[in-house]
Amino acid sequence: VKGTLRLFNFGANLYGEYVTKTIREALFNKRMVVCLLTGFSSGLPLYVIYQLIPAWLRSEGVSLKTIGLFSIASLPYTWKFLWSPLMDRYVPPFGGRRRGWGIITQILLFAGLLCFSFLSPAESVLNIAFLVFIIAFFSASQDIVLDAYRRELLPDDELGLGNSLFINAYRFSSLVPGSLALILADHISWASVHAIVALFMGIGILGVLIAPPVDSEISHPLTLADAVIEPFKEFFRRNGVKSALLVIAFMFLYKLGDSMATALSTPFYLDLGFSKTEIGSIAKIAGLWSSVFGGFVGGLLMVKIGINRALWIFGVVQVVSILGFVYLALVGHDPYVLFAVVSFEYLGVGLGTAAFVAFIAKSTDKRFTATQFALLSSITGIPRTFANATTGYLIEAMGYPLFFLFCSVIALPGMFLLLKVAPWSGE
Repeated sequence: VKGTLRLFNFGANLYGEYVTKTIREALFNKRMVVCLLTGFSSGLPLYVIYQLIPAWLRSEGVSLKTIGLFSIASLPYTWKFLWSPLMDRYVPPFGGRRRGWGIITQILLFAGLLCFSFLSPAESVLNIAFLVFIIAFFSASQDIVLDAYRRELLPDDELGLGNSLFINAYRFSSLVPGSLALILADHISWASVHAIVALFMGIGILGVLIAPPVDSEISHPLTLADAVIEPFKEFFRRNGVKSALLVIAFMFLYKLGDSMATALSTPFYLDLGFSKTEIGSIAKIAGLWSSVFGGFVGGLLMVKIGINRALWIFGVVQVVSILGFVYLALVGHDPYVLFAVVSFEYLGVGLGTAAFVAFIAKSTDKRFTATQFALLSSITGIPRTFANATTGYLIEAMGYPLFFLFCSVIALPGMFLLLKVAPWSGE
């Protein structure tokens, strides 16, 4: 018995050292540094469009109706798969297929953000709107390239960690246009603020410059027709049409429940009697730290347990965390419950998103990464957009507690599809 126990302890110690070493090697390498730097530059332009520009326009006296029309500028993010084949097919004369396009889009984004310094809302709102659309186009193009590059750079067992670090850096970038820029605007001119924000694009440029090449090992389409048609043919031919349709259905449904639950979260908090200050200081902070923490922990866990099992475990957390909103709706105005419920919900969001993005990356072929990744990520947004548009009607018909129960039920079909698309022992 003693000998058996010694052998067991010896094996356990060896396994513990192996896991620690594997996670340490996965976390501390140049690939993860590149994911962090490029994640920051990927999020920065989007948060400029959604946070900084509206604040700038409103402070200069632009009407809310006009500011609302600026949301049309987000269209390139939805339709980016239309020009992604061009980035699979054509190789810039420097830097290779991925890094070359990355540098081009980032320099154009830097120039575009800098141009805001020379515009005034009082004189040229139309020019600002046009520039916002151009920035959204190049930002979506940068996302195409960086998503494809991560898929080709990261080994399969690092997809979860690399994507989670990318997403966390993406979220942290919101602090520049959403916090730092607004604080600076109280002390310096808006022109100087826009110039400072533009300089932060240098973080992503540095990330691309130090990124190791991947193009030499992967063939790319030789004609534009191949770049457009072959990604679709390969996806449906890989495991059969039925399997491909199941994957698409899973991408439609996996994040639908928590997306609907958080679509009108701010009006929900207001209806419970929370002040704007309480929402800003409690709910928003709780959502940021927990989603970042969830994404980071989820990425580390995926190094050990794999993407399939992570989808199962994190999916359960997603479903259960939605029920916290039911409790909050019944309790009403309680800041401590608000912090706990929002923290738990966005922990589930962070965990689920880390696994989900890794699964999308894993579902692409490295020859057509840009097109397939752009298409699959766009597909996931379609049901969310239409479903979120119905949330107001559902809440009025059901009330908040029943609505959040409904969101938990809506999340279950995506979990059931895991039996087919990501079985527990399938990796």
